[in-house]
Amino acid sequence: MNALRTAALATAAASGVMGGVLYGFSSFVMPALRRLPASQAVATMQAMNRTAPRALGLPLVVSGPGTAAVAVWALTRADVPGTARALLVTGAVTALAAFAITAGYHVPRNDRLDTVDATSEAAALVWGSFVPGWVSMNHARTALSLVSAGLVIAGAAQLP
Repeated sequence: MNALRTAALATAAASGVMGGVLYGFSSFVMPALRRLPASQAVATMQAMNRTAPRALGLPLVVSGPGTAAVAVWALTRADVPGTARALLVTGAVTALAAFAITAGYHVPRNDRLDTVDATSEAAALVWGSFVPGWVSMNHARTALSLVSAGLVIAGAAQLP
């Protein structure tokens, strides 16, 4: 049971890290970018989008698929109490939802933004349509990541 608890807490920590990073984007990075001229904002976001996958790759994978592995592990063990199992599975579902938003929404939008010439006149139009949806969905994945961390910690605490 100690190995399952350790794995659960590691995935909860990764979800918490992701939630914190994503909260930072929602609370101060994107508001700061909105204050810049579109050409600067687009160029800055393009640079961040090229750097972020390398920096956040491990926490993103551990928080999403890693949490799912912990849930499967908990589901296959008869000695895991029902409350712990439910919390771990629910935590995995929320982490996977955050992962799905990243993979299915943010990555494609970021990739499309990367094709824009930041110095072009079109950059302002693209940036204006990029930000609102991106930020709204970032709020969602922030909340999902933080909720996942809390649920998985609560589930680990229920393990014998």
